Amino acid sequence: MDEYSRFVDWDKMDVSAQSQDTKELTCTDLHELKQLARQGYWAKNHSLRAKVYHKLISNIPCRTVTPDANVYRDIVVKIVGKRNSSSLPLPEFVDNSLIPTYCLNAEGVGAVRKIILCIANQFPDISFCPALPSVIALLLHYSKDEAECFEQVCRILACNDPSKRLIDQTFLAFESSCMTFGDLVNKYCQAAHKLMVAVSEDVLEVYSDWQRWLFGELPMAYIARIFDVFLVEGYKVLYRVALALLKFFHKVRAGQPMESDSIQQDIRAFVRDIAKSVSPERLLEKAFAIRLFSRKEIQLLQMANEKALQQKGITVKQKRQNVHLAVHAENFKSEIVSVKEMRDIWSWIPERFALCQPLLLFTTLEHGCSLSRFYSHSEGHEPTLLLIKTTAKEVCGAYLSTDWSERRRGGNKLSFFGTGECFVFRLQPEVERYEWVIIKHPELASTGSETENHAQPASTTLSSSSIPSDPSDRLSPFLAARHFNLPSKTASMFMAGSSECIIVGGGDGQALYLDADLNHGRTSHCNTFNNQPLCSESFQISILEVWGFRD
Repeated sequence: MDEYSRFVDWDKMDVSAQSQDTKELTCTDLHELKQLARQGYWAKNHSLRAKVYHKLISNIPCRTVTPDANVYRDIVVKIVGKRNSSSLPLPEFVDNSLIPTYCLNAEGVGAVRKIILCIANQFPDISFCPALPSVIALLLHYSKDEAECFEQVCRILACNDPSKRLIDQTFLAFESSCMTFGDLVNKYCQAAHKLMVAVSEDVLEVYSDWQRWLFGELPMAYIARIFDVFLVEGYKVLYRVALALLKFFHKVRAGQPMESDSIQQDIRAFVRDIAKSVSPERLLEKAFAIRLFSRKEIQLLQMANEKALQQKGITVKQKRQNVHLAVHAENFKSEIVSVKEMRDIWSWIPERFALCQPLLLFTTLEHGCSLSRFYSHSEGHEPTLLLIKTTAKEVCGAYLSTDWSERRRGGNKLSFFGTGECFVFRLQPEVERYEWVIIKHPELASTGSETENHAQPASTTLSSSSIPSDPSDRLSPFLAARHFNLPSKTASMFMAGSSECIIVGGGDGQALYLDADLNHGRTSHCNTFNNQPLCSESFQISILEVWGFRD
């Protein structure tokens, strides 16, 4: 074949998919490279792909002292010695990961272990990196020898561009990426997320597998196509593809009984056998059809999740440990919802807060029906969860991302605040979660402004967008100015409170209004998506509870 064939078992490869055209890649424009990568320009030419990988990896900005091929030649004999490479023990940081063979020959399979051990010697700060064996096995396909593969992997690991995230190397980074993936699933794959919640007590346990789907279970032809784009566009591509995998899993398996006792095992099996249902091109097409957050927004969300984990005591040197996002049944008691229902709600809230346990702050059964007492017990807590049971036995509520003390900016007048993480939901008679919309009041000129019409909350209208028109300023309202230290102009309006009423904007045209006596409420509903209303248009409150979040 070619000079990059040393570690490839061509009998296991689909040679018919390879082209012998002597194409070259001369473009350097990033936008054009993105298009070529997504189109698979170098996917069918083994030699061209090897040259492209070498070029792209050589351009990765790295720290000054990054191990190269010569270092590998110097240390490999000392580290490996005369031991059989197939029996070499792997370092703890790969977490007993699968070592995919990816159609490697025996020499290639042994080379993966040798390179991992040499990387462990040169990168003592790596504490958790389960994707590493897969990356090495893939790059061996496109390397002339072990030393060249070692150098390419080292450059990926040593990337020092703060805006270019490549491979997680600590448990903190890995676990926060799992939480971020869970947040993205919750927003972009709601049908699949609903299935995960129904069959698993802890959805984070399922989502912690997301990198394994890509770097372990996917066949060679698929991960190579993903890696083509990953080297050009970065980490966000991985989230895209994992979301697409979950969407396809739900589509193919919807309504079918589980094939095993574990949803994790079912997803792994689906990904391993994905060629039966989805081509690599279709998978990427689906991935890039998802209108995902910007790279900056995902980075901010990841940082918030890392901070939440650090507050739980997880450090960059932490080895794997269990992180649970489930409500503890023994410490939970509500007069409105069961433990199972609260766990369902917990699966909807942002992952960084799902690390916490619920704490009852206010209940009308104990504190009476007073809006002032509602505020006094709720203020100082962020976020909070509102639960309502009506006299008709309907159960609904809202996740409120911002401290109610923010209402003070408007004095006694209706003041708007909150973030796009707010949502409303219904539990009885049927479970339904409504995506956020922004409460948009006609008299409001800007975020935090006041309105003279605070006594007429029913006139408030709902809009699905309040994003700045300037594309350079276009940050999703999902991000909170206060949570993420962003300029106040990016804040949005999802909650409103005064001495006379409360308004919470939900999604799909849903909004919840509560009067000052906390005895009566009403809903606003637009039939844009033909959803069932949150609850009765006008209702009497039987019990109202406010829950906070404790570590």
